Amino acid sequence: MKIYAGLMLVATLAATTISTAFAQGPAADTYKAKCAMCHGADGLATGPAGKAMKVPSFKTPEAIKDTDAEFIAVTKNGKGKMPAYTGKLTDAQIKEVVAYVRTLQK
Repeated sequence: MKIYAGLMLVATLAATTISTAFAQGPAADTYKAKCAMCHGADGLATGPAGKAMKVPSFKTPEAIKDTDAEFIAVTKNGKGKMPAYTGKLTDAQIKEVVAYVRTLQK
């Protein structure tokens, strides 16, 4: 039982370290530069631009159930007032930003 508890502690610490590093890495920088103006730093879209354009929060049940593929498609092709990011971001950057958005949903 002590081994199991120790492994759980190590796993929790590793996950915390990884998510903290991820939150401060290139995906976070890309999000801040390209997305935060409308979606907000926290993904809630409560800022002036988000409210004016009626941007939905990433924490809505609909956004949470959207697949990564759906997020990627919207990011690449745009939707409504959101511009397309094909040619502005690489496929890898888009996938990283989608993964970052998932951290905002927690």
